[in-house]
Amino acid sequence: MKKSHKTALKIAGAGVAVAAVAAAASYITTKILVMVALDRNPPKLPGKAAGAISGSAFDNKDFISDVEKYAKLLENSEHELLEITAFDGTSLVGHYFKTPGAKRTVVCMHGWRSSWSIDFGMSAPHWIEQGCNLIIPEQRGQSNSGGDYIGFGLIERFDCLDWANYAAQLCPELPIYLSGVSMGASTVLMAAGLELPSQVKGIIADCGFTSPYAIWKHVIKNNLHMGFGIKGVMANAICKKRINFGADSYSTIEALQNSSVPVLLIHGDKDSFVPVDMSYENYEACTAPKSLLIVSDAEHGMSFWKDTEGYKKAVFDFWDKYDAEQV
Repeated sequence: MKKSHKTALKIAGAGVAVAAVAAAASYITTKILVMVALDRNPPKLPGKAAGAISGSAFDNKDFISDVEKYAKLLENSEHELLEITAFDGTSLVGHYFKTPGAKRTVVCMHGWRSSWSIDFGMSAPHWIEQGCNLIIPEQRGQSNSGGDYIGFGLIERFDCLDWANYAAQLCPELPIYLSGVSMGASTVLMAAGLELPSQVKGIIADCGFTSPYAIWKHVIKNNLHMGFGIKGVMANAICKKRINFGADSYSTIEALQNSSVPVLLIHGDKDSFVPVDMSYENYEACTAPKSLLIVSDAEHGMSFWKDTEGYKKAVFDFWDKYDAEQV
């Protein structure tokens, strides 16, 4: 064999080896990121990487201070602890705030790696004052509810249906609203594609994403500054193996195209975690009665804090409009 041929083979072999190492590294990185997204006990990321995932959403110290204060107040408020068994046998925990003379029941779904009191500590007292019973579940794979994985709404939509059915049995004479923040917003929007109890009169979704695939693509490309192409394929396969759903197997878009339940969409226009464009996409897709509140200068999950009165008005007007519909 000529020396030039041997050299070419060595170079080709080296290229294959480099490609194999790169592919293996990409797979390992993707698997870690999917574990961070889905696993109850995720691997720890370096500080900068962990912070980059959510963009600048949680840099506001005043916001964080208020969130923690109101979360503790809600946790210490008198309420009943609930436990139901989900469609797949998973034990789910919730918190029930019963209001004398209630006008409606609101099922409130919290976000990814958050908590029931963190996401609703500020708003819950206002909803109670407006005559709401509140059922605030702890999402599967988090806190005290069962499950090894978080489903990014793909599984939780069925949990939301279970909680809606529970609310319908608990207070059959009252209208029901489904409300969610961040992943909780995507959860209630995906639930719109299911056969909900007739008592469900509306859905309130604050800063929800359109699908796990879409939000993962956004975070990896825009916040972590990595390529998504092959990682997207790998992430989809790993996700399906973990939770039996691919990251692109369902979306809020599909649900809203096949639902008649009225929807109120809320989003901050400075959201660096879930881009506001996703709420615009949801609005365009929705074939049911719909309204949209965009809060100026609000980061992720900050809309109620940033514009409390505007937020309350939008929600109260929504309730007033649909409460009167026959239960």
